[in-house]
Amino acid sequence: MEISIQQAVTNNRREKPPTDATLGFGKYYSDHMFTMAWNPENKWHDLKITPFAPFNLSPATMVLHYGQTIFEGLKAYRTETGRINLFRPEKNWERLNQSAARLVMPEIDQEVFLTAIQRLVALDRDWVPDSYGASLYIRPTLIGTEPFIGLKPSSTFLFFIITGPVGAYYPGGFNPVSIQVCERYSRAGPGGLGEAKTAANYAASLLAQKEASGQGFNQVLWLDACERKYLEEVGSMNIFLKIKGTLITPPLGGSILGGVTRDSVIRLAKSWNIPVEENRISIEEVLEAQRNGTLEEIFGAGTAAVISPVGLLNYKGESHPIGDGKTGTLAHQLFDEIMGIQYSLKPDPFQWVSPIHLE
Repeated sequence: MEISIQQAVTNNRREKPPTDATLGFGKYYSDHMFTMAWNPENKWHDLKITPFAPFNLSPATMVLHYGQTIFEGLKAYRTETGRINLFRPEKNWERLNQSAARLVMPEIDQEVFLTAIQRLVALDRDWVPDSYGASLYIRPTLIGTEPFIGLKPSSTFLFFIITGPVGAYYPGGFNPVSIQVCERYSRAGPGGLGEAKTAANYAASLLAQKEASGQGFNQVLWLDACERKYLEEVGSMNIFLKIKGTLITPPLGGSILGGVTRDSVIRLAKSWNIPVEENRISIEEVLEAQRNGTLEEIFGAGTAAVISPVGLLNYKGESHPIGDGKTGTLAHQLFDEIMGIQYSLKPDPFQWVSPIHLE
């Protein structure tokens, strides 16, 4: 498939922000975006890269009423030599199509997905920060665009990719967060949308996160929707626990998103001969391990933070420190290893890095 490219004229290009601690996350967007459309007659067509601009959508567009939308999140990293790396983008493509199947949306060819990202990032290469920890965030999104008021799958779709520079997730240091176990709300239930990266899951988390923040906690720890007993996710990340030397994470059973970083953590830990178990674990088991001193670490894993260590767990109004309240040894090791691979500072034994072709 051919991709047409319309470059933004020089005097209409955006002013690039400083790549310091003020860069933050999700505040700035690059000069261009990729789009393509789908309908039953032409399938995927009209592939193009154009200047970043608003969409013109009917107020009756189905995504606005019925939430038929999915997305992905990945990053591009500038190395010390100036090369730009992607990290396991084929896993994002795989998960996007899994989400598409669940939300009755058309799949996207892997070559189209990867080529669109390659060309978009290459065109906006100057937007990739050159400081360690900062990166170019890439957001592929698929929405239902049919103008129709009525509950059914959309018959037309728009796929787009936007990018923007983001700062280091830990500008003040790699420090643990505090989390509150959510007892009142559920993120996703069995048979629901939990394993899809769709807007509904994030909308479901907003009130719990607001309430936790209002009480001084950084994140929410989600329990299963049926028994409110078993750990599922922490914030928008997968959760890991190290108990008696074994790394434990909840299994993917339909209500948990299969994270790219989650998979990377599991593969790295196994390569280091650390025992790994994908088992259900209850909040009471976690607290018992904390009481008897066998709970060594808790951390979240996700694209934005890579690794987010947990220093305190609050449950039913009682706070429980994790370890000595500092970042654990394994969390540090995983963070350094994954970041090192992403920025080509460490060997890439799994061949996870894909370079952007800057022609």
